[in-house]
Amino acid sequence: MKFAVSYNPAYYGVDPDRIMAYARHAEDCGFESLYLPEHVVLYPGARFGAFELPPSLPYLDPLDCLSFVAAATERILLGTGVLLLPYHHPVILAKRLATIDVLSKGRMRLLTVGIGTLPGEARAVGVDFGTRGRRADEAIDVMRLLWAGGEDGVSFAGEFFAFEDLCSFPKPLGVTHLPIHIGGSSRAAARRAGLRGDGYFPGGTLDPDERAAQMDLARSAAVEAGRSPETLEYTRWGSIDMTAEQVGAFAAQGVTRLVVSPTTADSDRQRDEMSAFAQRFALPESVSLPQAEAL
Repeated sequence: MKFAVSYNPAYYGVDPDRIMAYARHAEDCGFESLYLPEHVVLYPGARFGAFELPPSLPYLDPLDCLSFVAAATERILLGTGVLLLPYHHPVILAKRLATIDVLSKGRMRLLTVGIGTLPGEARAVGVDFGTRGRRADEAIDVMRLLWAGGEDGVSFAGEFFAFEDLCSFPKPLGVTHLPIHIGGSSRAAARRAGLRGDGYFPGGTLDPDERAAQMDLARSAAVEAGRSPETLEYTRWGSIDMTAEQVGAFAAQGVTRLVVSPTTADSDRQRDEMSAFAQRFALPESVSLPQAEAL
């Protein structure tokens, strides 16, 4: 089991010294990775399910923030949870991600993308809300094509993007393409994960049967696409006070990574909670969970 920690600037703040200290402490504790969320814009009345998002929440650009984190750390992997893929042009995004990966020495490896849930956010960036899923699928294909392409250039003709003989350098460090995980709480997201993703990171408050059905769908879609379902990583949200027995139950479901968040915005208490979690699970040592088979 791998363990990650998230930093949500909307609730923890945007002070650069605080972000730097948080990332460094997470690295010192032995967490594998650090995740940041994204909202491009908010507006009065924007809702996520039953929850209304205050329009003044200060969401930082996650990739710019991860570049800052990369410069302040040495080992911790960089992730998004989630980047709203339809709201980014894939030609530009491929360049930004490869740049972060090169400058961080190969740490931009946990990109998780979603399609967004706020219609007003889509309208603000000129994206048709109803086609954002197809746009995201095409964007994944475009980025992988650009990353893999050589000096002769690559061409693409799709519904949303088209180009001829493009070359995009530098390449991600030492890999053909950066891993792309799929986030979401729908069966469409699960299918996208199987068809195109390197992993699935479901959110929301799904019941156990629906979660299991979605993972089965992701794996069957991978087989349909001629891909190995065993290589599909499975990431879930966890709680920072969770027990070994709870982690074992996640492992029994096939979960390969858990992302936790401190329960407080107080810096000292955040450090204490991360330190306690790291001590409880002996980070960064490998976590052995023999009880998982019985759960």
